[in-house]
Amino acid sequence: MKSTVAALAAGLLFGTGLGLSGMTQPLRVIAFLDVAGAWDPSLMFVMLGAIGVHFLLARSIRRRERPLLDTRFHLPSATRVDGALIAGAAVFGIGWGLGGFCPGPAIVSLGSGSLSAFVFVGAMALGMVIAQVVRIPKRASVEAEGGEGLSRVALSRE
Repeated sequence: MKSTVAALAAGLLFGTGLGLSGMTQPLRVIAFLDVAGAWDPSLMFVMLGAIGVHFLLARSIRRRERPLLDTRFHLPSATRVDGALIAGAAVFGIGWGLGGFCPGPAIVSLGSGSLSAFVFVGAMALGMVIAQVVRIPKRASVEAEGGEGLSRVALSRE
């Protein structure tokens, strides 16, 4: 229960920050990406603020033996840059540039009733389903070959 309340509080804080900074407005994001035109650097300042807070807190938190609301830290084990990561990053960037939304701000923007936010989140959800369907045969083929490599494949993609 405590972790659910903490997740709710973190989500509310994040959404409020996005709304106050104007990052739920697609035109603000598109103006940030328009470096040859009417460039708006405000997104850069929001990013730098978030990176700074994360940089300081992550180091402090990782010194703990365990997190406050769990028995262990859940850190990613995959460190390799592979084709799937590059392709996903490219698709993410294209969607961000075309739609003017990142996933977080898009979900926050649903609260405004914006049609573009609903279209974007629907397309994002469809893209997530397609990505899972495309990845499943790769996992199944490894399992069919003996199964030992399945955990490596699953870990490298999560």
